[in-house]
Amino acid sequence: MRVLAIDFGLKRTGLAVTDPLRIIASALETVETKALIDYLKKYVVKEQVDGFVVGLPVNLNGAATDATPHVQAFIKELKRHLPNHWVETVDERFSSTMAKQTLLDSGAGKMNRRDKGTLDRISATILLQGWLQQQDQRR
Repeated sequence: MRVLAIDFGLKRTGLAVTDPLRIIASALETVETKALIDYLKKYVVKEQVDGFVVGLPVNLNGAATDATPHVQAFIKELKRHLPNHWVETVDERFSSTMAKQTLLDSGAGKMNRRDKGTLDRISATILLQGWLQQQDQRR
C-alpha cells in the first residue's frame, strides 16, 4: 500500500505519495490546509494508503518551533478522522531549503521557482524520500 507524506502549512499543504510498492516518492498535490482533511478522506477511498508521514518542524537544536503545535494539532485531527491509518513524524529541517535547491538545479523558470505550491510538493517529496531511505536502512 501507498504512504502519503504531508508538508503541513497554515495556508497550504504539500503532499507526496509512494507507489504501491513503496519504491518511489512522487509529488502529488498542494491543497489549501482548510480543505486538507476532506481531501485526505477522499484520497484514501480511491487509493490504498497504509499511513501518513508528517513533517515535524524543529529548530536546529531539536527544540519545537512556533509551527510545531499547529502540526501536532493537525496530527491529532488526522488520527481522529482516519483512525485506521498509522501516522509517523519526520524531522523536516532543511526540506524547504533542499526543495528550493532542487528547483534551481532543475532549471525551472523564475515563475515556477516563485510558486510556493510547487515548493510545498517538492518538500513533501523530499520528506517522503528520506522516510523511504530510513525504511530501507532498517531492513
